[in-house]
Amino acid sequence: MPIDPYILLLLGTVGLAALLPARGTGADIASGASTAAIAFLFFLYGARLSTREAVEGFKHWRLHITVLACTFVVFPLLGLAARGLEPVLLSHNLYTGLLFLTLVPSTIQSSIAFTSMARGNVPAAICAGSFSSLVGIVVTPLLAAALLGNSGGGFSADSLVKIVLQLLVPFLAGQVLRRWIGGFITRHKKVLGYVDRGSILLVVYTAFSEGMVRGIWHQVSAVRLAGLLAVEAVLLAVMLTLTWYGGKALGFHREDRIAIQFAGSKKSLASGLPMASVLFGAHASLAVLPLMLFHQMQLMVCAVIAKRRARDPEVATAPAPPVAASRIAVGTAPRSD
Repeated sequence: MPIDPYILLLLGTVGLAALLPARGTGADIASGASTAAIAFLFFLYGARLSTREAVEGFKHWRLHITVLACTFVVFPLLGLAARGLEPVLLSHNLYTGLLFLTLVPSTIQSSIAFTSMARGNVPAAICAGSFSSLVGIVVTPLLAAALLGNSGGGFSADSLVKIVLQLLVPFLAGQVLRRWIGGFITRHKKVLGYVDRGSILLVVYTAFSEGMVRGIWHQVSAVRLAGLLAVEAVLLAVMLTLTWYGGKALGFHREDRIAIQFAGSKKSLASGLPMASVLFGAHASLAVLPLMLFHQMQLMVCAVIAKRRARDPEVATAPAPPVAASRIAVGTAPRSD
C-alpha cells in the first residue's frame, strides 16, 4: 500500500524540529500561531456540522453511547492494563504518553472518510466523531487528572479553561456562524482541508522544537520505540476487534458496526496535541509521541480495512449511501484529526 504523503510531511516536520528547532522569540511566535491554528481548525469543525445532522444523530443514541464507552472507558482500561509493561518494555515517560493517548477523543474527518469508503452509516460517524470531540474537551483533562496524577504536568481548573477556550468556544462559534459561512466552507472544503493538516504540522513542530531545546530526546532509545510500536499495534488490533464484534453482539446492523469500528477505535491528533501542550507543558513532545505513532498506524490499518469492507459480498448490490451523507464524505481523504 502506498505511503500517505501526509505521513511523510509529519516525519519531515519532526526532522525539521530536530535540525532547526524554534528558540526564544521564534518559539513564542510558533506557540501562538499553533494555538490560533488549532482554534481555527475547531471553528471549521463547528461550521461543517449542520444542526439537522446533529439532531438526527441524537436519535441514534445507542450507537453514540457505544462509541463514547469505547473511547473513554475501554481504551483507558487497556491503557491502565499496560502499566505492567513499565519499565521492562516501556519507560515511564513513554507509558505516560501511551496512557494519555487512550484518554484522547475519537477522530472526526478520518472516521467519516473511512466509514464512507466502507459504505457504512456516514451521518452516524459524523455525529459520533463530533460528540466524542466535544465530550473529550471536558472528560479527557478530568481522566488525565485522575489517572496520570503528577505525571500530567499539573492539571488544574485553569488548564481546563484553556482547553475549553481553545477547542470548545471556536467549535460553538462555527456552529453559530454556519448559516452564513456553511456554503462557502462546503464549496472550498478541499482548500480548507489543507488548513486541517497545516494546523497539525505547526503544533507538531512547536512541541518537538521545545523537546529538542530542552534536550529530552536522549530519554528515548530505538529499543523503547520498537517496544512502543508493538504495544500500540496490539492496542489497535484489540480495539478494532472489540468494536466490530462487540457491535454485532449488541445487535447493530452492518452499516452501524462500521461507524462504531472506525469512530470507536481511533484517536484524534487534532484534539490530543493542544490538550497535551496544556497538560504536560515542557514535556508535551514526549507525551504526544505515542499519539503521533498511533495516529499514523490507525490511518494505514483502517484504510486497508475500509477497502475490504467495501468489497464485502453483502454490499455488492447495496444502494449507494444517502445523498446527504455523500455530499459530506465523497472526495474526503483521511485527514489529520
